[in-house]
Amino acid sequence: MAPRLRDTLMVHNERVKLLAGFANAVALGLIGFAILRPLTENSLHVNSLTIGWGLAGLALHGLSHYILGMLRKERPE
Repeated sequence: MAPRLRDTLMVHNERVKLLAGFANAVALGLIGFAILRPLTENSLHVNSLTIGWGLAGLALHGLSHYILGMLRKERPE
């Protein structure tokens, strides 16, 4: 594989990993918010808003796994 093409592939893969990491960090924040918010308010009452934040976090976490599937491999010569 040509060095220029290899560099392009490496840049693409790093950008994909950065995007997946960002989506996963936001997901972790949303899930943490859904869990910690009721605990800090001394209320263990789970309402639809709490469930919504948790589900949004889980969806973003799943999206980050999907994004990682876009990583490219070198083709053997």
